[in-house]
Amino acid sequence: MKRLLIIGGSDAGVSAGLRAREIDPRLEVTMVVADKFPNFSICGLPFYISGETPDWRMLAHRSVSEIEQTGIRLLLGHRAEAIDPDRRIVLVTSPEGRAVSLGYDELVIGTGAMSVRPDIQGIDQPGVFFLRWVEDSIALKTFLEENRPVHAAIIGGGYIGLEMADAFTRRGMRVTVVEYADTILTTVDPELGVQVREGLERHSVQVATGMPVRAVEPIGERLRVIGDQGFSLDADLVLVAAGARPNTGLAALAGVEIGEFGAIRVNRRMQTGVPHVFAAGDCVQTWHRVLGQYQYLPLGTTAHKQGYTAGENAAGGDAVFPGSLGTQAVKIFDLVAARTGLRDSEAKAAGFAPLSIGYAAWDHKAYYPGAGRLNIRITGDRETGRLLGAQILGPYGSEISKRIDVLAAALYHEMPVDGISGLDLSYAPPLSGPWDPVQAAAQEWSRVRYRDIP
Repeated sequence: MKRLLIIGGSDAGVSAGLRAREIDPRLEVTMVVADKFPNFSICGLPFYISGETPDWRMLAHRSVSEIEQTGIRLLLGHRAEAIDPDRRIVLVTSPEGRAVSLGYDELVIGTGAMSVRPDIQGIDQPGVFFLRWVEDSIALKTFLEENRPVHAAIIGGGYIGLEMADAFTRRGMRVTVVEYADTILTTVDPELGVQVREGLERHSVQVATGMPVRAVEPIGERLRVIGDQGFSLDADLVLVAAGARPNTGLAALAGVEIGEFGAIRVNRRMQTGVPHVFAAGDCVQTWHRVLGQYQYLPLGTTAHKQGYTAGENAAGGDAVFPGSLGTQAVKIFDLVAARTGLRDSEAKAAGFAPLSIGYAAWDHKAYYPGAGRLNIRITGDRETGRLLGAQILGPYGSEISKRIDVLAAALYHEMPVDGISGLDLSYAPPLSGPWDPVQAAAQEWSRVRYRDIP
């Protein structure tokens, strides 16, 4: 019987195992999971901390029994220590500390990513937290319940940092976000980042940008965050949310090639350069459909697709990962920010001749109650008219994620910006207009482009 061994039990690993069993139900699939929480929604951790999702068990995409019912053997609390690709063996340590040798015919590495640990003095002391795994969230939740902190300092103004600013505020805490860059939420253009900052400040979140943090020092029972130019902030807890980096140590020791992003180098069949070894998820490089080259894009949606591809091919299929556009959305209090494809600066760096325009529109007909204002940015190539990317910011409840999905679908199929107007989108006054806002924004882009053509 053919044996598939999977290292990692998050999105990529479970997706690989499920797809492999669909392709070949006779396949013997074993999954090595370092913790006791396979197939949990890491993206949902802030909502567990906020109390919106009261039980961490609710974050499981599938329970242990549901996974095992598919024929996948789970080894929970087992840590992979080394891979021997010549003998096709993985050395594993059991929860009791016993050494175990597991053989395989095909191997999928899905070791994910790790929290970035900035060079900050005192970052490892009590009261300083990271948020990457379920165990991290349980430790943080326990601290909150036992210590009742009043003020939280968050180092990092990206997705997790801003979602956690929302979560801590919901718990009645004061929050300060400290960001190294000059704007927060740097995945969108600075003009939209300014509006996100204003939204945070409306909810009493203090924001300090352009501020490198150098140290975290204990001051009695509190912590002092120290930055440049005399910056100092006292808080009851510190959350470090400075991004993620690929977890590739195990793969590298096995001779798997690591690329320029520090991620595992794979082809679009999710094969590494080592025979019979696949890799997928936040530990690998990702093919970007617009750039036509590999990037590092650690996203749950991407991990699921890459794992699906790896699992199919490990079971004898011939699937190709179609690539990613970096499509993302985040809810921050009553705002939603979303993006797909390239921003203007990214398009310019890639050699395009970008034209980016901003457009404001109501999310539905203004005469129907509850209309919200959307800020849409369209980026296209001035020379060819090709759509390159888009961003949307607006109120929660304005179908922003679905509207960015329309633009992502157009981008996926390499549509010109002009082509968006021809899409047959739904209309009802409480929901949209005869021209949906994304179509109106595309039309404005075309007007500007043609006006500028000599």
